[in-house]
Amino acid sequence: MAIIYVHLVRHAQGFHNLCEANHALPDPDLTPLGEEQCLRLRQTFGLHEKVTYLVASPLRRTIYTCLLSFEPAILAGKKKIIALPDLQEVSPFPCDTGSEVEDLVKEFGEKVDFGRVQEGWNDKGPGSEFAPEMRKLEARAARARRWFWELGQKEKGEEGEEEVNIVAVTHGGFLHFLTEDWDGMDVGRGTGWDNTECRTYEVVAPESEGGEGEQKGKGNVRLVETKESWRRRRGSAGGLTETEQMELRAAVGEVLEGNLFAPKKKEGRN
Repeated sequence: MAIIYVHLVRHAQGFHNLCEANHALPDPDLTPLGEEQCLRLRQTFGLHEKVTYLVASPLRRTIYTCLLSFEPAILAGKKKIIALPDLQEVSPFPCDTGSEVEDLVKEFGEKVDFGRVQEGWNDKGPGSEFAPEMRKLEARAARARRWFWELGQKEKGEEGEEEVNIVAVTHGGFLHFLTEDWDGMDVGRGTGWDNTECRTYEVVAPESEGGEGEQKGKGNVRLVETKESWRRRRGSAGGLTETEQMELRAAVGEVLEGNLFAPKKKEGRN
């Protein structure tokens, strides 16, 4: 039975990462250092020839990170990058709000498949499914995990592959929702991931074949970090227990709801 892996990558450094004032930059570019980080990732990622799919958040910095870091995989398989709106970043700040799809198509052309990016994908207002609310964030993280699973199942069925390798480039804050792993979360930075950090997970859905009727296939898809990936970043350290994860997630949720998701008051104003 084929194993589905997803190699999760946080985007390279963007200009919004340089200072808080730059959070006002709309959909910012990568910095020169960010471009260098992509080249280093290209050199150290050893599975270019095994990549089955390339996926990225539709924000410009994630697309450019994918294009620069995984160019060998793109050239070898003539692959397009699949832009997936569910992978966009958490906050409603301009730096985390994407461009209009027609502008993205003009900029990236045939290199990226924008077929899943619909008008309104960059609306993070209260009525949007992309609003920065814990319930909605967890829902779209679950959708993204299931999408990985279904994409891998399709490849297994059509090609009979023994191993499916999906590369997904997304954002530091959203990665904690996507992996359901809050270990290392730095509230000040908004993430526990470094720029261009890559971690590998097995996509597993223990409940996916259970149930009957409408409930069949409705189980939560999980991402389980591989032992090699864990050792690469944490050595022999043990991970958090499920209870510790739940407690940390609740604590982080309270902080995020009170700070990140609420507009900050300017000094001297109420």
